[in-house]
Amino acid sequence: MQVAPRKNTPEGPVERVDLALLKENGLIVPGAPPTRISEEFRIVKRHLLLTAFGGSNQQPIRNGRCILVCSAQPNEGKTFSSVNLALSLATEPDLEIVLVDADVAKPEVLSILGIGGGAGLTDALVDPSIDVESLIVRTDIPRLSVLPAGRQTHNDTELLASARGKVVSDSLHKIHPNRVVIIGTAPALAASPASALVNHVGQVILVVRADRTSEHELREAVGMMAGH
Repeated sequence: MQVAPRKNTPEGPVERVDLALLKENGLIVPGAPPTRISEEFRIVKRHLLLTAFGGSNQQPIRNGRCILVCSAQPNEGKTFSSVNLALSLATEPDLEIVLVDADVAKPEVLSILGIGGGAGLTDALVDPSIDVESLIVRTDIPRLSVLPAGRQTHNDTELLASARGKVVSDSLHKIHPNRVVIIGTAPALAASPASALVNHVGQVILVVRADRTSEHELREAVGMMAGH
């Protein structure tokens, strides 16, 4: 796969998302006619946005604009879902979306979008002198940016659970009132980062694959998330 060329703007470099690759992988394609997938994520995002921003009879929940997407086990669709959710949310004209790849062991977001990237989340966690905003990759899809996973480490869970992890998480959404942060992380029962990240978010989406996820695994994953 070839990475699409980067273009420059007055605000800095912008990565071109590979729309053909999105279509090939069954993802939402910006500007394309509605599909079953795009309509399904429209329904999902409406509930998330109501919880995040509140409505006429509902107050926004704490950290509601920071949403964690994970699954119980690998290969159940959590990356597919996090990318589609971010693409769907990016069509909202009043929002700014940052998709965070927090699956440090198996980062896939950049390759799925067909864009390049370098330093990312773990680099900001390791080095307090790094401003996480400087690591966010802008894309040519309006209102959509990506924070890469960054360098691989053997203590990503500890870094995410640390005081520095909270500072980075808070800086991503608390100082940007119209920003929604989507965090895709490793499967809850296969790795430990999800258990640390759940403390920094207000909403959690647990992706279930009908022909793969067992009831026992689902209950265990829900219990793990609810226990924080």
